[in-house]
Amino acid sequence: MNKLFLGIEIGATKNQIAIGDSKGNILHSRMEKVIVEEGAQGILKWLEQIIPVMLLKEKEFGGKVSAIGVGFGGIIESSTGKILISVQVRGWQDMMLKDWFEDNFNIPATIINDTVTGGYAEYILGTGKGSKQFFYTNIGSGIGGAFFLNGKYYDGLGYGAAYLGHTYIPDWTTAKPGVEKKVEDLCSGWAIEKRLRSEGYVPNNSSLMKLCGGNRKGISCSMLGEAAKKGDEFALSEINRVAKSFGTGLVNVLTLINPDCISIGGGVGKMGDILLNPIRSFVEDHAFISSKGRFKIVECKFSDAAVLVGSILFAANMIK
Repeated sequence: MNKLFLGIEIGATKNQIAIGDSKGNILHSRMEKVIVEEGAQGILKWLEQIIPVMLLKEKEFGGKVSAIGVGFGGIIESSTGKILISVQVRGWQDMMLKDWFEDNFNIPATIINDTVTGGYAEYILGTGKGSKQFFYTNIGSGIGGAFFLNGKYYDGLGYGAAYLGHTYIPDWTTAKPGVEKKVEDLCSGWAIEKRLRSEGYVPNNSSLMKLCGGNRKGISCSMLGEAAKKGDEFALSEINRVAKSFGTGLVNVLTLINPDCISIGGGVGKMGDILLNPIRSFVEDHAFISSKGRFKIVECKFSDAAVLVGSILFAANMIK
């Protein structure tokens, strides 16, 4: 009987679940949007309903689910699977999530930060394959990071590391000098959309206003990318501001760790070269001599499936 695994993504924008094999192949998956107002309880309720449905797929794929891998959007105590906090979704603080899965479904579980699982998928099977020093980051509802150094994931003191979104850079959204802000609060999808939707921020003559049908509250990051690709002056300038801020964070990563490959995922990252090219240009211009010309910045391979693939691979590693 084949060994199968459940991979689960618990995020701030979407939740996903997949059944897959030990090679990271996704055999069947389901997704739903997060209702932030329902908090952790709403997500747990969905999991209670959807996991038994997914387990019914075991016979269809000729195997049995041996372990569960969970990519969680927050800070985790690695040794216990305890959630310290989710920055975006309330109700997770101090929850023993590993125990919850094992008590409810009697299947071994491992809880990993979602950016780490996404990075692991890229490191093993995607853009980081063959890289000696690899850094993965995602620009989504939040911004995370994961180092894979000399073949191993770097976990710091056991609570994760490489939280790029929570490093500080100059705040260009205020005229007050010397103000700093987190990378996540300037460059994440939620931060970008908050600015774009604020009254008076997007000029009336920008094509963004046409794309959103005149309703500023409906402007999205994907619309920003679409407008920029069509040459909209405001959209291009906004993307350049984001690229400079995010690029500042990456320059610091390069100076400190010197990875040979940086892979960018997340919903905002799906803009592709219209965002990545100005990031590449800024980082190359500001890279320290030890890194200059010795790294590449790429768009991730697995896109929305990265966390699922990585979670399945982590689950498979549990029972080797």
